[in-house]
Amino acid sequence: MTTALDLNAVKTRQQVTWASGDYGAVAALIHPISEWLVAAADLSAGTRVLDVATGTGNAAIAAARCGCVVTGVDYVPELLERGHARAAAERLPVTFVTGDAERLAYADGSFDAVLSVVGVMFAPDQEQAAAELVRVCRPGGTLALASWTPQGFIGDLFRTVGRHVPPPAGLRPPVQWGDEGRLRELLGDAVGELRAVRREFVFRFGTPEEFAHFFRANYGPTLKAFEALPEERRPELHADLVQLARTNNRATDGTVRIPAEYLEVVAERTPSPA
Repeated sequence: MTTALDLNAVKTRQQVTWASGDYGAVAALIHPISEWLVAAADLSAGTRVLDVATGTGNAAIAAARCGCVVTGVDYVPELLERGHARAAAERLPVTFVTGDAERLAYADGSFDAVLSVVGVMFAPDQEQAAAELVRVCRPGGTLALASWTPQGFIGDLFRTVGRHVPPPAGLRPPVQWGDEGRLRELLGDAVGELRAVRREFVFRFGTPEEFAHFFRANYGPTLKAFEALPEERRPELHADLVQLARTNNRATDGTVRIPAEYLEVVAERTPSPA
């Protein structure tokens, strides 16, 4: 599906997108997802961990709290700076490195565990990114991923934005990583046991309008969608985001509580033959 695309150009646009707004504000909200994933992976102290597409370091910091030896890699330096500041504030030894999820600069089997929380799912070349996750994880090691699902709230958000500003033709939707069948296809025989659990993170806001403003101001993909639209069409996207929040709201007290489904996966890298 991606053969006709200039994936490097897509990636360059993505870097600009994720550096815009304030993704750190979004990451601060969803930090519990990383804590839950690290707990599910049951990492031991001293485990060599790589957090791929670490962003501002949510999963890397969660793993460092377990006494792991952690490296976080991302292709957006601005996000890594925030991650470094967060880790330093908590006096946690995390190494942050600029790098590409599709071309990880590490030898085969360099890490005991490889993590990614709603990060690697955005790599344009899904097959290549999955192959890299597997390659740098040692045989018998752990792969742990959290990805938004196609049918969940974030999937609805992407479809809502996409009706106004369509994604590049032929690019696989990132939320495919949240489909267990597709993920098994991506990882293939490189993993043995794989445990997949659908979980929910709840976004909480005062009003639907507050939700729309927050994602417009802080979340790069939404911010850039607004910028791509002519001024007169931006209110339409804003109105659709407000309606999206209203439709998915589960609160009954006048506020907004939106459950957002994601797929939590913990898998074992296939051991080497005896």
